[in-house]
Amino acid sequence: MLLTLLIVACCCGTALAQAQAKAKKAQYNVSNLASLGGTSSGGNSINDQSWAAGYSRLPDNLSRHATLWRNGSILDLGTLGGPNSSVTWNVKNTVGIIAGISQTATPEPLHENWSSAAFYGGPNNVGFINLGFVWEQGQMRGLPTFFGGNNGFATGANNFGQVVGWAENDVHDPTCVSPQVLQFRPAVWELGPPDQIHDLPLISGDTSGAATAINDNGQIVGISGICDQAVGRHTARHAVLWENGGVTDIGNLGANWWNTPTAINQHGDVVGFAGDPAFVEGDVLHAFMWTWEDGLRPLKPLKGRTPQHVDSEAYGINERRQVVGVSCDAQQTDCRAVVWDHGAYPTDLNDLKGGYSARLESAKDINNLGEITGRAIDSTGVRTAYLAVPVQ
Repeated sequence: MLLTLLIVACCCGTALAQAQAKAKKAQYNVSNLASLGGTSSGGNSINDQSWAAGYSRLPDNLSRHATLWRNGSILDLGTLGGPNSSVTWNVKNTVGIIAGISQTATPEPLHENWSSAAFYGGPNNVGFINLGFVWEQGQMRGLPTFFGGNNGFATGANNFGQVVGWAENDVHDPTCVSPQVLQFRPAVWELGPPDQIHDLPLISGDTSGAATAINDNGQIVGISGICDQAVGRHTARHAVLWENGGVTDIGNLGANWWNTPTAINQHGDVVGFAGDPAFVEGDVLHAFMWTWEDGLRPLKPLKGRTPQHVDSEAYGINERRQVVGVSCDAQQTDCRAVVWDHGAYPTDLNDLKGGYSARLESAKDINNLGEITGRAIDSTGVRTAYLAVPVQ
């Protein structure tokens, strides 16, 4: 009997110690990332060198610039001549390549808004040609579009000098919704000199699409659909994976819109968000994870919130299959940065942030060290890029 009690006590003590260690490990030291002087910034990418990238508004709050935070300093990446630029997706390489979008100084000849208008904010978010850019060794340069196209958009880059995104060609596509005019195709740029662009195949019957992320195995994810507004919706009829020259539809959660992979790790695990059958305009979305062994499965929003959370979106994944994103109510009034750690339901990062006072509103990327970047909002409504470092 005494031996049994000792064994039980030992096991309980070990389990408690493991639970305490796990709880301790789950905590984060959260800090604001410096701004370029404006009142809005956001972190959208973090690599394994702890380089965070995203955007920050300038002191006049009229424009934002692509921004890199590294080694405790902030770097304005500049623009291609226009007022705005931004790093909008997660860029996972460790060779110093940053990819994003920038306005040029050239007026948009067809008066298109292009995809990037949604990522800048006013007042100068439209009216200029936009190009995908790469930044390396202190220099930003624009990437070519397809023949006859005006605009481009770069999302990610791997360690082998391959950059992905989308770009216009010269086809006036009847499936485009005004003010969009030109068709656009998923693009891969092989960095030079010279930088060379080639397109990726679409699902049969589709006319436009976009690539959103790439890994070091050359696996690429993105969307395939029709031209539409160039901001998702029906352009994202299909969430797709490109591999070995082919394209695979990885499925959806019941809707033929807004099916958008956002990240892929080196194992080929994919995360993103899918449309809801009742919300064609994307008012409610559902996070997903896709793996070769399990296919596509939903990642749920937070439970027990008031108002109830119904929207979830996954943005980043690391090699341990830790997934970060956001959970919101239907009106987007209560949005919370979350992490899915091998479960269908997430954890609110605000429960793990220690004494950090602002609300962690979104989590956009996570690296293999477990470090997270995103955007926080304080009591005055100011939104700020943050870095969350797990406590060892």
